[in-house]
Amino acid sequence: MSMFMDVHHGMKGITADQLLQAHKADLAIEKEEGVHFEKAWADPESGTVYCLSDAPSAEAVQRIHERAGHPADEVHAVPLTA
Repeated sequence: MSMFMDVHHGMKGITADQLLQAHKADLAIEKEEGVHFEKAWADPESGTVYCLSDAPSAEAVQRIHERAGHPADEVHAVPLTA
């Protein structure tokens, strides 16, 4: 498994409840692609949402987000952490 950070744009005004509901939608189906979403963050002012996950591939992350109704604009591998 590898770590990925994905980014969603265009979610200006997102609320804490909307972020939680989107995260729960991912969690409900993540196992079908072997993905585990660790955490999600949002900046309602800019409309940017970030998600951290462990997954077999960036494509698996994107498939879960697409099926949950909020495709990512970017998916980045995170090969190093401190």
